[in-house]
Amino acid sequence: MHTRLPPVPASFFSMVLGLAGLGTGWRVAARHWGLPPWIGEAVMLLAGLVWLSLIVLYGLKWRHQREAARAEIAHPIQCCFVALIPVTTMLIGMAALPYCHAVALLLCTAGGLGALAFGVWRHGGLWRGGRSVSATTPVLYLPTVAANLVSAIAMSALGWPELGQLFFGAGVLAWLVLESLIISRLLTAEELPSALRPTLGIQMAPPAVALLAYAAVTSGPPDLLARMLLGYALVQALLALRLLPWVRQPFTPGYWAYTFGVTALATSVMRYTERGSDPIFGALAPLLFIAANVVVLGLAIRTGVALLQGRLLPVQAPAQTTQKTSA
Repeated sequence: MHTRLPPVPASFFSMVLGLAGLGTGWRVAARHWGLPPWIGEAVMLLAGLVWLSLIVLYGLKWRHQREAARAEIAHPIQCCFVALIPVTTMLIGMAALPYCHAVALLLCTAGGLGALAFGVWRHGGLWRGGRSVSATTPVLYLPTVAANLVSAIAMSALGWPELGQLFFGAGVLAWLVLESLIISRLLTAEELPSALRPTLGIQMAPPAVALLAYAAVTSGPPDLLARMLLGYALVQALLALRLLPWVRQPFTPGYWAYTFGVTALATSVMRYTERGSDPIFGALAPLLFIAANVVVLGLAIRTGVALLQGRLLPVQAPAQTTQKTSA
């Protein structure tokens, strides 16, 4: 029976990013605004169930459809989504932290080490050259930028903010280097094929997640750097809205790429409002929180409908369907 199930793409782990990000936002909102705490815990539970299901399916993929799994991890674009596996493992670890410190420690440590190892392996391989310009997309942020920034948040949550600051520096500097390459590709090379355009949603995540990581590894009200990150994250969000008509296509799980940036932006702003009155952060916090809920809830409904209709999983492995694009 397993041969009838298409290989589950690693990109599906982006669903966990959005759900765990929204659950974190609800936890902050429950503390700050007195909203029902059970909503955040329910969202975190859903994120955990989705993560566990995907972990099992991805393991079965390597057992029963090894060629598809190998093709994905060797693909110049799809390989970067594999970084989401250790990244989401850390997010689920943080979700479990209020309930079991040992489980949280295990998941965050395993996820952090796995993310670091994969980032070094993947980007070390890229340094050998020979990569097509058409394969340069925002997914390049995932193995080093997203992985290190989430590691910074996780280490701080475990009580090691000094270690988190090391990961914060690694993530931010990797973001600054990669952004110039990615923007250069978007400006000067041929336009992204329609199938890859939803990956532009990742473009707004680095400044938003960097702001959330900065809040995690520091204390006190927002300073100059926090406002700088917020300003750039808001500009990226506006750019994402401006390009949405160009990106728009029939529903695909690729749209979950937008969720981590949206939820991280809302959560980071709310975390700073907890630390004291700030007119800018205070005014934006409820608006961004509402936007994050609308985006994630809308995508969750569309994903559920697609699953019930049997349209969620691809007919072919993503490494096969996108090979022509990245050639």
